[in-house]
Amino acid sequence: MGLLTHTFNGLVGGSFYALLALGLAVIFGMLRVVNFAHGAFYMLGAVGAFFLLDSFGLSFWVALLVVPVVLGLETTVIRRLSTLDPLYNFLLTFGLTLILQDVVKARYGSQSNPYQAPAGLGGTVDFGLFDFPAYRVFVFGLAVALCVAVWWVLTRTRVGMVVRAGTERPELTRALGIDVGRWIAPVFGFGVALAALAGVLAAPMRAVNPLMGGDLIIGVFAVVVIGGLGSVFGSVAAGFGIGLLQAWSEAYGPALLAQTLIFLVMALVLLFRPAGLFGREEGAA
Repeated sequence: MGLLTHTFNGLVGGSFYALLALGLAVIFGMLRVVNFAHGAFYMLGAVGAFFLLDSFGLSFWVALLVVPVVLGLETTVIRRLSTLDPLYNFLLTFGLTLILQDVVKARYGSQSNPYQAPAGLGGTVDFGLFDFPAYRVFVFGLAVALCVAVWWVLTRTRVGMVVRAGTERPELTRALGIDVGRWIAPVFGFGVALAALAGVLAAPMRAVNPLMGGDLIIGVFAVVVIGGLGSVFGSVAAGFGIGLLQAWSEAYGPALLAQTLIFLVMALVLLFRPAGLFGREEGAA
């Protein structure tokens, strides 16, 4: 029973990794931009949910729909990123992260703010062998549904196939005469919306504070590297896999292992398969 509980906790934790890594992988694959501000958009998702509740009394369900859409419409940053050297991309997104954190600190301070689970999801779900918080079951189910929906769009629709080709093989896609540039803003907005949605989902589980994105983004970058830069499936699979490994190590291993496991896995993957578990080697057909 304990193992099942820890496994489900790992899948829930992996849900956040998967959603964030999916958006990050798509942005990097299409734009070749290392979006260090991805964690800040995750933080803004949680803060946005708190703001709507605190200022207007709007529920979690409203925030779940509104916040990702509003943040996903942001395209000003990408107009600059798409024309800059990768080093300046990193510096710009890192600076943007600091600015967004300071703006939130100025409004709410550095303290953590609680956010109640939505009505109807405050109890537990009986799985027979164990009970599990209903809200965590909802988070896992929604994350899986979103990942499956994104997979279906990318593999079963023409628009999705163009985006997937531009994400995983941008040079070849351009060589075939497809205008990858027209998809830059929508893809960036989609990635940001996923990060914001993950933030809204995280608000009832984790304290809402300006630094919550910075605490998570390094691990998300490691997940993307493990799965394979630009690999959509690899990012999702690695996200759930790392979530499981962390939950098991926290339950059955020393505390130090749980804190460093993700980076140990990343080091091993880079040592034996530099392109990531599901990535393609440079120059591969």
